[in-house]
Amino acid sequence: MANDILLGKSQLVGSKTPDVFLHAKYGNRHGMIAGATGTGKSVSLMVMAEGFSKLGVPVFLADVKGDLAGMSQAAVVNDKLKPRLDKLGISNFTPSANPVIFWDIYGKLGHPVRATVSEMGPTLFARLLELNDVQSGVLEIVFKAADDHGWLLLDLKDLRALLNFAADKTNAKELSAQYGLISPTSIAAIQRSLLQLENAGGDAFFGEPALDLADFMRQDMSGRGVVNILAADQLILKPMLYSTFLLWLLSELFEKLPEVGDLDVPKLVFFFDEAHLLFDDCPPALQKRVEQVVRLIRSKGVGVYFCSQNPDDAPDVILGQLGNRVQHALRAFTPRDQRAVNAAAQTFAPNPLVSDITQVISQLGVGEALVSTLQEGGVPLPVERALIVPPSCRIGTITDAERATIRSRSPVGGKYDTAVDRESAFEILTRRADVTIARPAPGDANGADAQAPAQGPMSGWGKTISDVLLGSGRRQGMIETMAKSAIRSGGSRLGTALVRGVLGSLLRK
Repeated sequence: MANDILLGKSQLVGSKTPDVFLHAKYGNRHGMIAGATGTGKSVSLMVMAEGFSKLGVPVFLADVKGDLAGMSQAAVVNDKLKPRLDKLGISNFTPSANPVIFWDIYGKLGHPVRATVSEMGPTLFARLLELNDVQSGVLEIVFKAADDHGWLLLDLKDLRALLNFAADKTNAKELSAQYGLISPTSIAAIQRSLLQLENAGGDAFFGEPALDLADFMRQDMSGRGVVNILAADQLILKPMLYSTFLLWLLSELFEKLPEVGDLDVPKLVFFFDEAHLLFDDCPPALQKRVEQVVRLIRSKGVGVYFCSQNPDDAPDVILGQLGNRVQHALRAFTPRDQRAVNAAAQTFAPNPLVSDITQVISQLGVGEALVSTLQEGGVPLPVERALIVPPSCRIGTITDAERATIRSRSPVGGKYDTAVDRESAFEILTRRADVTIARPAPGDANGADAQAPAQGPMSGWGKTISDVLLGSGRRQGMIETMAKSAIRSGGSRLGTALVRGVLGSLLRK
């Protein structure tokens, strides 16, 4: 069928569905690809992504291990691939490459992906910095103050300048009175977390030009959907940055794309590899946000597919939204593994030809999977034991030269490869601080209300008399000595009169 993606061939004798398809009409009903390491999850992901691309649907996926980059190259029918094709009975296999754009937050293996601090927002930024509730509240205030003053937060130096501004006692008092209490302790904690983010290379992600979602939703000249591959082999070493970035991207799609309802094919398909990172240590408020986005983004024409080792890595509320499932082998070596196998078995629509789904999941070979997709009317297909077909592209990594060639032909390189630093909060607050320092303080010798300069220095007898009466830097004067004596004497009349007499005579001169 025209808008269907062949996933595999049934291995069940007497099956009513010898060819197992993913219907593109239900591609926006989301899905899950699960299985232990080395069981073939990446190949299933590539088959799906390539199938959507051939239907003109743009795809986004994160390349955690570096092997998905092979989608940019045509497959080679070798001694390993040919027996697979023969076993599947595929005689019309045509190797072909996919239109690919490489992206990389660090700008090394692809075009830089950037977002502004304002676009990320205080909620996601607080998660990225791993702040507690009090610190998150202070960050909310800082963002609100920036919005009210019209200060753009584009990169991390803008946010640091704003935090320094809020740390000033006078500014903190004003902000606290207007928005809520700001404590120096919370500001200091946020600044330390920001420093850790900068040291981890997170500053490369924030800045301009920011990512335009339209560049993720391209087709090539032949009408095939572009496969956007994010190089994540280094990014995955910073799990919080990785998961927060993908969550931000998903939120941006949800907020900016229009409602389109159910289409014949999705507008975009989003693959979230290592999905458990999205939900690890996720605050309840943020998890509710994820659940809302996954539930409602379907109407925007976007399909979200989670890839993880265990299907229970995602909350039940999320799992309930996933209509298309590909389950590779799970090995029940531990009690948790056994629970995961049981949980996976219970999510499939039963098939009389599969007597014990739990047992089959543990017995699947490499490249085999239990598959259930939505059929006409949105009804789940009874679970099929399928042998996954190979993609027409290369399975594996590519060379640096091949990557450079693909990148040089990219239609978006000129737009993103050069960073832009326009005026924002950092420049405004720095200029404001410079003006404050340059302005003279009241009573300053350089100010307008400064006292008139003193007359020239005393010399001769005048200086001698002054030293005797008022003292010099090395010894007390007569007046000071007599005053102390008067105080020690308990305020006797003679001492008081003498002091007053001397001071009176000096003032009359």
